[in-house]
Amino acid sequence: MTSMFGLYNCLSLLLSINMHGDLLILLPSLFSLQIECMVATEMMQRYKKLQFEREVLLDPCRTWCPSSTCQAVCQLKESDSPTLPQLVQCAVCALEFCSTCKANWHPGQACQENNLSITSFLPGENSSFFKNEEDDAPIKRCPKCKVYIERDEGCAQMMCKNCKHAFCWYCLESLDDDFLLIHYDKGPCRNKLGHSRASVIWHRTQVVGIFAGFGLLLLVASPFLLLATPIVLCCKCKCSKGDDDPLPT
Repeated sequence: MTSMFGLYNCLSLLLSINMHGDLLILLPSLFSLQIECMVATEMMQRYKKLQFEREVLLDPCRTWCPSSTCQAVCQLKESDSPTLPQLVQCAVCALEFCSTCKANWHPGQACQENNLSITSFLPGENSSFFKNEEDDAPIKRCPKCKVYIERDEGCAQMMCKNCKHAFCWYCLESLDDDFLLIHYDKGPCRNKLGHSRASVIWHRTQVVGIFAGFGLLLLVASPFLLLATPIVLCCKCKCSKGDDDPLPT
């Protein structure tokens, strides 16, 4: 009984990780059927949804309709060059779009977003040609590695778990070097961090304290480093000289 309870907890934890979307762990079909009888229906449905989305994203012959009101899966024609733009017509909403950039079909013209792959959109996520100018969309791509990140609420300072890149959720500007979060003191993202002024001040105090402590440590340790450096060099020279001496015959 205890082992079954432990197994149930392990399976629930596994699916919870999948449900929150940091990493989709694929399960064998037989194992999935067994899990379906042991966990909540809502959690299993969420897992199956993520699994299907992953299958579409990895399939070069399928893509999502870029219309946020449609979310249908469209079939692409088989091609020797999958990155070559082709006309796609959604069977549900009849929207005609480019398979590469997801813009309206543009025969004879180069893609304006040709850096995107043919499966680069999740259901409901639009190319800039289709979506409203809304900086608080629930799903965005990391500006650096292009993986998908979903934000429900909370802090606007995001860190990609894939490449560890820190950026602003609203404008996607890099925050890798902005340790004090000065970005949110001015410009269009002013006061959009999502934390109180007191917590921001406390964060900055901690950061300054860490840098000050590190600087003080270097200052205190520098005399010892200056004294130790000649000793270490002398020891190395003696060791090297000893290695060069010929062996007695």
